[in-house]
Amino acid sequence: MKIGVGLLATAGLSVVALASASSAQQFASPEDTGRTAYAANCAACHGADLTGGQFAGALTGPGFLSRWGDLPATDLLDYISTSMPPGGGGRLDRATYEALTALIIAENGGNTSVELAAAIIPAPSADDAEDGGEIGLPGITSRYPFPHREPPANPLDNFTPVTQAELVAPADENWVAWRRSQSGQGFSPLTQITPENVSDLNVAWAQALPPGPTMAEPLVRDGVMFVHAYGEEIFAFEAATGRQLWRYRRQMPEGTLMQGKKTIALWDDMVIMATSDLHMMALDARTGRPVWDVAIPDAEGTRSNGGPLVADGVVMIGLASQRDGGSIIAAFDAETGEHLWNFNTVARTGTLGGDTWNGLPDMERHGGSVWTSGSYDPETGLALWGVAQTYDTGPVRDVIPGGNNDGLFTNSTLAFDPRSGDLVWYFQHMANDQYDLDWVFERVIADVEVDGEERHVVITGGKDGLFDTIDAATGEYLQTVDMGFQTYITAIDPETGRKTADPALLPGRDRGSVFMCPHAGGGRNWSPTAFVESSAMLFVNARDTCMELRPRAEGGFLSSGVDIYYSARPDSDGNFGILQGIDIANGEVTWDQRRRAPYNAGILATASGLLFTGAMDREFLAYDQETGEQLWRTSLSGVPNASPITYSVDGRQYVAVVTGMGNPLAFGLPNFTPELPVPEVNSSAVYVFALD
Repeated sequence: MKIGVGLLATAGLSVVALASASSAQQFASPEDTGRTAYAANCAACHGADLTGGQFAGALTGPGFLSRWGDLPATDLLDYISTSMPPGGGGRLDRATYEALTALIIAENGGNTSVELAAAIIPAPSADDAEDGGEIGLPGITSRYPFPHREPPANPLDNFTPVTQAELVAPADENWVAWRRSQSGQGFSPLTQITPENVSDLNVAWAQALPPGPTMAEPLVRDGVMFVHAYGEEIFAFEAATGRQLWRYRRQMPEGTLMQGKKTIALWDDMVIMATSDLHMMALDARTGRPVWDVAIPDAEGTRSNGGPLVADGVVMIGLASQRDGGSIIAAFDAETGEHLWNFNTVARTGTLGGDTWNGLPDMERHGGSVWTSGSYDPETGLALWGVAQTYDTGPVRDVIPGGNNDGLFTNSTLAFDPRSGDLVWYFQHMANDQYDLDWVFERVIADVEVDGEERHVVITGGKDGLFDTIDAATGEYLQTVDMGFQTYITAIDPETGRKTADPALLPGRDRGSVFMCPHAGGGRNWSPTAFVESSAMLFVNARDTCMELRPRAEGGFLSSGVDIYYSARPDSDGNFGILQGIDIANGEVTWDQRRRAPYNAGILATASGLLFTGAMDREFLAYDQETGEQLWRTSLSGVPNASPITYSVDGRQYVAVVTGMGNPLAFGLPNFTPELPVPEVNSSAVYVFALD
């Protein structure tokens, strides 16, 4: 393989995408924009005349052409637009990268009369001789070749399509979906790392990622790790060594607000991602090149924070928004990107639930955000999604005579047929939420014993630390478990699961200050749980914080006219991080472990009896499932901001976690622990651990 061809594996832009209007420019004047851009961005390394400099090789002549000659100009464009300037790939706009490519082609004697998409880099001539350039440091000589060495094997060469069956029941060594499988359990059957030897864990490899809020779980399949990084970049690494296999960076429209994502998805031979400019796109899993790219219809004014669920060939994505009319869940065909359906998470007049908004016109209804990926139940064929509350609490606080102010489908579980988008059932966990205590988190699918009967269920919890168990086929309410820190729910109907809030704690501009637990930021929040089906144990981390809802004359965080202030609970011991083991079968908290720094990462459970999670003090930690005892800890350079995963390659088990502070748990709480300041430099990386 030529060196140049190997380098091209890092390019992440599609030749198809280059056949756009912006790529149709001809090489009219590379001397203009191309040379100006080169002088500003490239000359310091590559030399003023492209013949090489002290820090980088020539972009002309036989050495350069031996790598790139006779290849499409689009390959060079792909490479420089994702890799140059070093450490800042993608920093320049698309037109500038095109102008730089045009300049390089022209300086090598290429055809400047054709469109960029049709251009070929000139092949090297047998008569060409190397030229030392102005400073005599042109790079590597071709006259005295290096010893031959075969390139390392690329695990992607043997990549096979990911099937629906695999997403439901992955091979033990893989982690192919958010929470490992589409059941949302966050559990791995691997057992090589145990409570007895976990103290021997050390770093196996680590790779820096673009700095910024980075909260996505990596996915691993057959020795390849796929990581979503801040700035809409996807990396493919060799999972045993960290060797980069390819990198894709999306060119974002100027002014786009970048958002981290909880997950990407694998389907067939594609990596599927949601983007901050409200597109869905699929990349070739072997190369990182785009396969399809479509805008999400009716997505204006929304945010994409969660990540896709792909089930039975359908890509689904939930969006977050406070726009008029509420938010949506959208679906696309996984093979083509064709849009299939949208579902309005705030019910409209004349539809199911449309009469639960206190008589408000449709465009005055708000909320229903979706910022966590869904789960898929192969037994029922249903995709399960969680929906958040409404910040616009004022208009629905007090029910009008003869009205209904439940506010569907806020704080609900929605069960869809993936292909048609038909809503098969729903369950509202908390009606008319006046406290910003969402129920938008992971939906765990499992078989457990409830009241002495084996049931196929969905388990999910809200910020308030209440966890509901409902029937997976019908949405029938079964039970609720309370983590024990909420103070505002006074009753739960044992038949329907409807929850009653203490009327004395109802906030508003017309009332006094209200103190209650937990804080609107949780309690439990962004971090997903882990569930071990064999023991029926659910593992949850949370924050022991409360809030004052203080009225104000105008405005307010909630439209009932209140702002929200953090507080410790009156009897706090100063330990704000909570880790609990909950027996779902009997509805009891079996152990409770507390620490000073709040947790920030999700939870991983393994069949050997271990739990892994991370906290705001940059600690990555392992615990015993049976007792909650801390067994191992290490410090990271950044705050662990995603959920840990585990996988194995060639019989060796690894544990990985991503850092890059910026999920909602990181905000507000540093003042609770001033002796544990957050890093001023928000470094992002993937850390991978293994036994010595």
